[in-house]
Amino acid sequence: MKIVVFGAGLVGSAIIKDLAEDREFEVLGVDFSTSALKDLQGLDSVTTKQADLTEPGAIPALVKGADLVISAVPGFMGFNTLKEIIKAGMNVVDISFFPEDPFELDELARERGITAVVDCGVAPGLCNLIAGDVAEKLDQTDYYHCYVGGLPEIRRWPYEYQAVFSPVDVLEEYTRPARFVENGREVIYPALSGVELIDFPALGSLEAFNTDGLRTLRQTLQIPTMREKTLRYPGHANLMRVFRESGFFNPEPIEIGGQKVAPLALTSQLLFKQWRMKKEDRDITVMQVVLSGRKGKEKVTYQYDLVDHYDEGKGITSMARTTGYTCTIVARQLLKGLFNKQGICPPELIGGTEGTFEDLLSEYHKRGIHLQEKISRE
Repeated sequence: MKIVVFGAGLVGSAIIKDLAEDREFEVLGVDFSTSALKDLQGLDSVTTKQADLTEPGAIPALVKGADLVISAVPGFMGFNTLKEIIKAGMNVVDISFFPEDPFELDELARERGITAVVDCGVAPGLCNLIAGDVAEKLDQTDYYHCYVGGLPEIRRWPYEYQAVFSPVDVLEEYTRPARFVENGREVIYPALSGVELIDFPALGSLEAFNTDGLRTLRQTLQIPTMREKTLRYPGHANLMRVFRESGFFNPEPIEIGGQKVAPLALTSQLLFKQWRMKKEDRDITVMQVVLSGRKGKEKVTYQYDLVDHYDEGKGITSMARTTGYTCTIVARQLLKGLFNKQGICPPELIGGTEGTFEDLLSEYHKRGIHLQEKISRE
């Protein structure tokens, strides 16, 4: 089977390496950056190609003859890339976390007879799979809450943060309004608002703040209360609010010394140099997902906890592991026919399909990712 992977960055390269461990797969890794592709050269069953996916006709030519496509491009180019993949008639698993509504492509995907899995990373992704599985088990689901974040193991002043996925998408989280569901109605809060401290026994206190992470859950699952918050070390949200309210995240150019400069472009250049992970740096992925509802007359609460670390043996970041391996496991499920829904298929629909969540946990275990489950009944 041939799989084409668009994007060979931190997460894309982990996806390619995981797929390469299966002898049945022939993998083509595509990226605009030749330096990103260099690390993949020499892997068995992997070929690479430098290409600009925005060039007309590039995507249909690259995916010709493939059995599946995986899109791991940055969010700003994710929607158009996914659209071109669907138009080319290819099943696809996407982790690009683009800001547009993926269901705008549902009719196109159905017309082409395509399964397009979107938001298939860790969050969105794993949390959606959990939600779909639990909602299927309960007779009535009343509450969903997800806390999630990628953190550096070592806290360094002033940001105590490093970008473990596309830094452009990090800043998008800090500006895009957070859409939650309360009492069955959508409510909107500013990003970085609603700061609270949460204690995690393995890590101590972390701060959680509102971000727009519910994505498709707002449309697919009828749960009256749903929230998602991003986790960082305490103080990060306030610092980012200062940047945002001072105009440093403004994408509109301003004139400085006769030159037009976009504050966001300048801020990005300055921050990304300081946020970029160095070879010696290590990261942690932290997640807690809680769902409650009723099964018969009982109130049942499911809690899933994840604390994952950098893979020293393979040199792969925790965020790349938890995001990339969720993607590759679901890709394998699609190829094996464990689900076959056509159209736009968010992960919660997969999680609600019999056998898929158990398969995910089994494959996680093989890769050293351990999701702890706690169930309480009243």
